[in-house]
Amino acid sequence: MLLRRDGVFVALWTPTDADGSLLERELRAHLQFLRSKSMQGILALGSTGEFLHLDLPARKRLLEIVAEEAGPLAVLANISDIRPRAVAELGRFAHDLQLSAVAVLPPHFFPVAQADLEEFFVRAADAAQLPLFLYNFPERTGNRIALETVAAVADRASLAGVKQSGADFGYHRELVELGRKKNFVVFTGGEPRLAEAMSLGVTGCVSGLANAVPEMVVDIFELAGGRRAGDLEEAVTRMQRLGALVDQVEFPLNVAAAIEARGLPTGEPKSVVSAVTRARYERLVHDLRALYREWQLI
Repeated sequence: MLLRRDGVFVALWTPTDADGSLLERELRAHLQFLRSKSMQGILALGSTGEFLHLDLPARKRLLEIVAEEAGPLAVLANISDIRPRAVAELGRFAHDLQLSAVAVLPPHFFPVAQADLEEFFVRAADAAQLPLFLYNFPERTGNRIALETVAAVADRASLAGVKQSGADFGYHRELVELGRKKNFVVFTGGEPRLAEAMSLGVTGCVSGLANAVPEMVVDIFELAGGRRAGDLEEAVTRMQRLGALVDQVEFPLNVAAAIEARGLPTGEPKSVVSAVTRARYERLVHDLRALYREWQLI
């Protein structure tokens, strides 16, 4: 599968049953829905996909299904794990499936020196023998990928891009400037600020909400990139309104609510959900359905 260096990539949701087993029929149906929505790619096993809840056989099976169903879409396989051997194993598996690229987060929980992060990423790229996307999400991992580490990895591996998520929006600018020197692109993880990120030189978005409202994310990407004429301000305002609403429930349960409100399969929660949170979730689904009806999405 050829790698796209721009566009909207959906951060794929992973439907599982009450025992945590992959719901293959529902996953295939969801991929068919997404494939019809003019996106450019898929990030499989990302944070939205709750990869930490899946063992290696389940992750491999998911990648197999995505490879079968993706059609013309590029596929980035997130091979992240705290265990280097698991990262290498998933990387080799992604290579065997001929996926487009691999993405790698820093190891989570333990602090990691930047020199060790560099080595961790280079070894992951060596194992996969595919283009590499660094995946910076310090709020989730506890380890930020420093700019000098990105530059060092670019000098030693086939670095295709960096996916920037989290609160440090200004880091997009620094990464874009470095990417122009080192020949890699930058994707953002924040849909409400996609147009702003693109004005800085960001070329794409990895979007969790694209599972539920791919049309809206693609709309902003096309309008902000000048690919067609239309009201960008209105599109951004809608996305900001949606983002404020989903923020009422914690990630990634809020993404499940957005998907369910669209009438798409989500499966069962992968972690414990209290009665209080379940009630909040149901209210969010109700409110999102009303919003979707207003926007004629359902």
